[in-house]
Amino acid sequence: MFKLRIIFTGGGSAGHVTANLILISRLLQEQWEIHYIGSKHGIERQLIGKIPAVHYHAVATGKLRRYWAWANVSDVFKIILGVLQAYLLILRIKPHVCFSLGGFVAVPAVMGARWNRVPVLILEPDLHPGLANRLSRRYAQMMCTTFMDTATFASSKGSSKTMYVGPVIREELKLGSRARGIHFCRFVSDRPILLIMGGSQGSEKLNRMVLETLPELLKRYQIIHICGTGKLNSSFPRFAGYKAFEYVHEELADLMAMADMVVSRAGSNAIHEWLLLRKPMLLIPHANGGSLVGQTLNAKYFQERGYARVLQEEELTAQTFLRNIDLVYKERDHMVGHMRASGTDNAVDKVLQLIRTTVSSVERAEHE
Repeated sequence: MFKLRIIFTGGGSAGHVTANLILISRLLQEQWEIHYIGSKHGIERQLIGKIPAVHYHAVATGKLRRYWAWANVSDVFKIILGVLQAYLLILRIKPHVCFSLGGFVAVPAVMGARWNRVPVLILEPDLHPGLANRLSRRYAQMMCTTFMDTATFASSKGSSKTMYVGPVIREELKLGSRARGIHFCRFVSDRPILLIMGGSQGSEKLNRMVLETLPELLKRYQIIHICGTGKLNSSFPRFAGYKAFEYVHEELADLMAMADMVVSRAGSNAIHEWLLLRKPMLLIPHANGGSLVGQTLNAKYFQERGYARVLQEEELTAQTFLRNIDLVYKERDHMVGHMRASGTDNAVDKVLQLIRTTVSSVERAEHE
């Protein structure tokens, strides 16, 4: 039986994989043959490797740093090797299309696809395109954007290869149950619940702040603390009303459903999930590395629209942390009102239709 073939790529953080997982799930239902190109030990391998029907291929990858480091020299050679490996893989697989969610691990796959004359589509999750997607965009047929302002800005610069689709998010999160979440955590239903999470890789600084302020927080809130893989240890206290997890899988929708408010990093995927669920947010964007610009602008965008308050990491102290959490809780009804008025876009169907249209266009061109 003839199957359409697609290569997905993206990684370095869960935010550069999650939307791919959503699209993969839908395409598997349509009997596509799916391949994924990523790094050997990255989080993308951990997440994609759990799907038996997806063929995972590891290539050499190098980080794209904006600052001088000796590692930049060796990483150039890793990127070149990764591009060659991806080129040979794609030559053998002969996919109909390549779809990239960005991150430094995606660059070799995008370049390898382009050199094989395979059409490339990109999804930019952040308001401000990351370096990997800015480099990859020149090889792409189209870059889809999560934020309307990203597409508007690109159009004002004369780019016709950008299309706004909206956030690609997991609709099943709406199926979470507050009652199941409360039962799972053994919480009570008549005290507010605060969910704190520092992103897929956790945040050492945020974790330390939670532990420092926990006695004070527990006077007013019950706490769910998702601290990141490998970040939970025996030093974490065990108090009534406080539950700490490294990472949550099956129960995540229930924990999100029962939260009255959230403290979070400002990764695009996470904050759009909170918006979908109408959860008031305190956002603490990353203050270093490649996430600096992207998360800061994401957070500012949400604050300007009344969905969240923002606390910059350099301003993070026990006093500012506690004060801003209390302010979000006091303003929660106002924030939820803004979220209800935000509207939603069916991004998953838009992206899938673009993938199908791209493949059909290539097939027509080949037969002409």
